[in-house]
Amino acid sequence: MFDKLLTWDRETFIYLNSLGIEEYDQFWSIATNISTWIPLYVLFLFLVMYKKSKKEKIQKILTAVLMLLFVLLLTGVTKELVGRIRPSADAEINTLIRIIKGSDGFSFFSGHSAYSFALTTIVVLFIKDTFKWSWAFYIWPIFLAFSRIYVGVHYPVDLITGAIVGILSGNLFYGIYLKIIAPYSRLSRPE
Repeated sequence: MFDKLLTWDRETFIYLNSLGIEEYDQFWSIATNISTWIPLYVLFLFLVMYKKSKKEKIQKILTAVLMLLFVLLLTGVTKELVGRIRPSADAEINTLIRIIKGSDGFSFFSGHSAYSFALTTIVVLFIKDTFKWSWAFYIWPIFLAFSRIYVGVHYPVDLITGAIVGILSGNLFYGIYLKIIAPYSRLSRPE
């Protein structure tokens, strides 16, 4: 069963990666870069802080930062424990694929996918009552995840697992915010 999953993963990666067109390589190289998305992070920050008290702004930002640190740590530890070689570094397939951007380190699971889905999830949960269309932000992590296949550094299972970890982390930290952080701040208010 596991062998079938790995075979599917490899074949699907090779197929999706082969759909790339040279004229779009520079676009996808830029799209896969985390710093490209700084304007989106600023928008997320604005939306989370919109019409909130100073205390609530700080609590929500702190919750998101702690969540991202958790995801970063979990991703790093998992990559070292699993030790899956990236497609771009895999001698068995790297001659069959388009490698736009090589990358060091291990592949499983995708940090880009995990952090982008985690951030999107917690932002959507924070703003869903104010901005009904917030679910549309999920276009970003899906797009970012696909860019990782296009440039040749992640298999689909790396990205799917990263997405699951990200969504679960976003929900976990939103729950922590609701059950611990927000109630604590109400208790600590002076009368």
